[in-house]
Amino acid sequence: MNRNLILGAVAAAVAVAVVIVLAVGPGGGRDESGLTRVSFATDWKAQAEHGGFYQALANGYYAEAGLDVKIVQGGPGINVPQLLAAHSVDFGIGSNNFIPLNIVEAGAGARAVMATFQKDPQVFITHPREDVKSIADMKGMPIMVSDATVSAFWQWLKAKYDFEDSQIRKYTFNLAPFLTDPAAIQQGYLSSEPYMIRKETGIEPQVFLLSDYGYPGYAAVVLAADRTIAEQPEAVQAFVDASIRGWVSYLYGDPAPANALIKRDNPEMTDDVIANAISMMKKYGIVESGDTATLGIGAMTDARWREFHLTMVTAGVYSAGLDVHSAYTLEFINQGAGLGLKKQLTGE
Repeated sequence: MNRNLILGAVAAAVAVAVVIVLAVGPGGGRDESGLTRVSFATDWKAQAEHGGFYQALANGYYAEAGLDVKIVQGGPGINVPQLLAAHSVDFGIGSNNFIPLNIVEAGAGARAVMATFQKDPQVFITHPREDVKSIADMKGMPIMVSDATVSAFWQWLKAKYDFEDSQIRKYTFNLAPFLTDPAAIQQGYLSSEPYMIRKETGIEPQVFLLSDYGYPGYAAVVLAADRTIAEQPEAVQAFVDASIRGWVSYLYGDPAPANALIKRDNPEMTDDVIANAISMMKKYGIVESGDTATLGIGAMTDARWREFHLTMVTAGVYSAGLDVHSAYTLEFINQGAGLGLKKQLTGE
């Protein structure tokens, strides 16, 4: 979701708040077991990329932490910043760093409390070819990207690799134009389009993970409303810690409990797609890499947030005066949560 969509959505939040509350239902209060009710909105339909949260629910980690968590499945009709601004949910997934920074610009009162993905899974995909062996080689070539991408990581590509807007071709999330054109280049998601291309054609596409070329953003950040952070810090800490346990268990233990819930919420999801996504997340260090070795899953640092902000200032996306520190808090993370469970599961 690009910044204009977020700003417009936040402005409309009050008008639709009643409808959202009726459809989704806010957290708050306690259930009959004495657990604190909280609601958590994902950024898309249930998938392996949400697996740790479903695992925390399925394995009872949220309940052990004193929480009764309702996962609100995302999709085309779910706008996470809007839900948070309207206080219709307590937590939600922001797909990338742009979401919390745009929320700061809009004054919508929410911030990132953990980064599920240390690497953004955005990729560029080509057919096997000799003239493209790096992202730099794509300069001047037509590339299919979505409208939202143009105001997001495309700006980084322009600043770092001198890409130009004249290269843009519209990506409609239909693989047909790519499959029929050997010279095509398109954006994709690490665990999605490359797998579907292999499955459809048997061809091994070239996949270029932007994070491995210096793209500095986190992804799948967990957002919490400022009001929730101020009034229920214990619930925020409990949610973060239990979610981290869920991700450790999902990646290094038996993911079957979460997968059952994922397929219940999203019947279109299949075992092979889930297995591929788990494999890709582990192979490329999407959840676990860099700072997580010592700080634990969900880690964020001031340095990386500053780097992202400065990169986007150079790209002309944000002003230098934007208060980047208002986009996140380190209060609930970087405490080594989950490291003991990982050692127990892996023996390392």
